[in-house]
Amino acid sequence: MSTTPSAGHHRLSGSLGVGAIVFMVVAAAAPLTVVAGTVPIGIAAGNGAAFPASYVVCTVVLLFFAVGFTAMARHVDAGGAFSTYVARGLGRPAGVGSAFLALVSYAAVQLAVYGFIGSAIDVLVTDHGGPDLPWGMWSVAVMVVVALLGYRHIELSGRVLGVLLVAEVAVVMVLNVVVIARGGGDEGLATTTFDPSAFTSGAPGIALIFAVAGYIGFEATAIFRNEARDPDRTIPRATYAALLLIGGFYALSAWALVSWWGDEGAVARAVADPGTMLGETATTVLGGFGGDVVEVLLVTSVFAAILAFHNVISRYLHTLGDPASEVAVLPSALGRAHEDHGSPHVASLTTSVVGAVLLAGCVAFRLDPVLEVFTWFAAVSVVGLIALMLLTSIAVVAHFRRHPGLATPWQAVVAPAVAICGLAAFAWMTVDNLALLVGGSASVATCFKALLVGAFAAGLLLSLAIRRQAVPDPVPASAQP
Repeated sequence: MSTTPSAGHHRLSGSLGVGAIVFMVVAAAAPLTVVAGTVPIGIAAGNGAAFPASYVVCTVVLLFFAVGFTAMARHVDAGGAFSTYVARGLGRPAGVGSAFLALVSYAAVQLAVYGFIGSAIDVLVTDHGGPDLPWGMWSVAVMVVVALLGYRHIELSGRVLGVLLVAEVAVVMVLNVVVIARGGGDEGLATTTFDPSAFTSGAPGIALIFAVAGYIGFEATAIFRNEARDPDRTIPRATYAALLLIGGFYALSAWALVSWWGDEGAVARAVADPGTMLGETATTVLGGFGGDVVEVLLVTSVFAAILAFHNVISRYLHTLGDPASEVAVLPSALGRAHEDHGSPHVASLTTSVVGAVLLAGCVAFRLDPVLEVFTWFAAVSVVGLIALMLLTSIAVVAHFRRHPGLATPWQAVVAPAVAICGLAAFAWMTVDNLALLVGGSASVATCFKALLVGAFAAGLLLSLAIRRQAVPDPVPASAQP
């Protein structure tokens, strides 16, 4: 471990408001990519025309999670989100284990979208008469741009993500409005979506797995605490706003898509070719120009997600290296902040290097960028992040039980308990169906399960091995007599 520099060299800076943080969190969810890719798959493999209701169920469960999560945010004056909260509730070793699990989960999803964007750019370029280059070259080009933005001040990333997010959401909302204004397709606006019996038909468990995948990264609101303006107000507001925007947008867009094709027609079209369902809908409803816009914005949507994930990974590494952090177990150089940009520049560069190594490995093993890189690693990230949310909810209950009076019973027990039940169900479904999500390979699923368990165990054991003096769980000033 290196010598600990002054605290000023580790403190991140920024004045992000609710809007900027919401932009980064929603951008990580890649709303256009979800509507174009996940929604058709959920319709085909899940519960058909009732799939849009899956987003309502997921939003409700995650809103219960957010109650305890934001209550903790008011009493934890530190970054690190999941890892710091788990450390406060379940102890420092569990917190470090959670940080390692978060790193693996976010690195997996970032690798997944690097594969997807390489393939998407190649298709876009060749469709318009450009050269047919290996997908890995396009992914590397994107990685360079992300590395440059991640190195700079966080507000630059916030502005870039804001522009890209507005564009991708706007084109889908225009499509939604036109479809609804026309009264849907030949069968009118879909009503099956609101039928409980239809929701439980087919494979509702698979539907919920694909639905919850669209919320990856929403908890990153707390990761930006040290770069937020008035974090005690900004973080809770941004968390609820991000959840409601993501859930509402997904549910509305999925319902409009089903309404255009009809209940049976939507299932048939999604089964035939899920990847082109949204593009064909946009071309039919908005004309050829609309289809081209969707194709271009799909690439920018994935780019926005990659940038957002890069920022999240960098801040987890920064927390693990910051000597002032409760989960600091890595070299303090990772916890340094840039003197001019106030960014975690060392952690950001490390994130870029690790991403390049993982991407090179995928190329060397000749993995398909969509069917293997994207599908496999996105699936493992969903499992890891659901596990982290479950651990965090348990930690919330444990923390407030030790410090009664810091939160209301609703915030400290009731809402987190409901979230624990919902998240435990999500966790069971994802683990049980992981082999299906990775192409039916039981051996690949087993390797990924071992990777996630191993990441948590490695962090826990490293924390115990270092034998640093445990940081006491402070009682906030508001609770002191």
